[in-house]
Amino acid sequence: MSFKKETPLANAVFWAARKGNLALLQLLLNSGRVDADCRDSYGTTALMVASYSGHYECVKELIMQGADINYQREQGYHDVVKLLFEFGASTEFQTKDGGTALTVASQYGHSKVVDILLKNGANLNEQLNDGATPLFLAAQGGHVTVIRQLMSSGAKVNQAREDGTAPLWMAAQMGHSEVVKVLLLRGADRDADRQDGSTALFKAALKGHNGVIEELLKFSPSLGLLKNGYTPLHAAVLGGNLQTVLLLLGANADPTLPNKNNELPADLTKSDRILKVLRPKLVNGHS
Repeated sequence: MSFKKETPLANAVFWAARKGNLALLQLLLNSGRVDADCRDSYGTTALMVASYSGHYECVKELIMQGADINYQREQGYHDVVKLLFEFGASTEFQTKDGGTALTVASQYGHSKVVDILLKNGANLNEQLNDGATPLFLAAQGGHVTVIRQLMSSGAKVNQAREDGTAPLWMAAQMGHSEVVKVLLLRGADRDADRQDGSTALFKAALKGHNGVIEELLKFSPSLGLLKNGYTPLHAAVLGGNLQTVLLLLGANADPTLPNKNNELPADLTKSDRILKVLRPKLVNGHS
């Protein structure tokens, strides 16, 4: 957040809001020489700054002085959020990227704020311009408590972004094994793929997120081919992840299965450690 101001008085208002200096803030606003909705060149308001900093009394003063409560960025102070709702704040106000209070609170794991927003009618299936939902953003950040809140309120577990990325896929990529477990238990499609054909299991193997892989394999022991012919074992080898290779081999991954380019996993690695593991397992002239 920028604190660059347009005038000295506006600069003082923003400083008071950021520091929680209520007396100075009142003095400036009561002077009549500065507007409660003064903004910097980025559109930041004093109310945003006070809210972001968690200064309850300054937030209240700005509201009483006429600050626009719907020109507000969400933050994690649930008492401030409750105050904004008491003065009629809307849950539907959107930023340029389509974000709302609920999407931001979900993204940063502010579970108490999420609870207040849901109780005040926030739409839990709203989307950013790229299609990301509050559940997707919570999965990306690994916020299990928020995910449970959203799911209990009816969030759609398989609702993907416009590029086909589902919450489970994103959680797998980020290595959030507990999130993966919760999403699978709530009906997430383990084998759903993105537009590029990759699945959650493939991405976890590529990244070497073994805890995620274990949760995915508990749900279903199937390893499966992808649309592009690659397997999770190919992905693990491409990522140079020896422990993941061993994990997948222990789950009966087939090291002799080529992709559509007729490449075996051993053809894709420069790691001597991985080659030592795979070569003895290659048969029928593929070694």
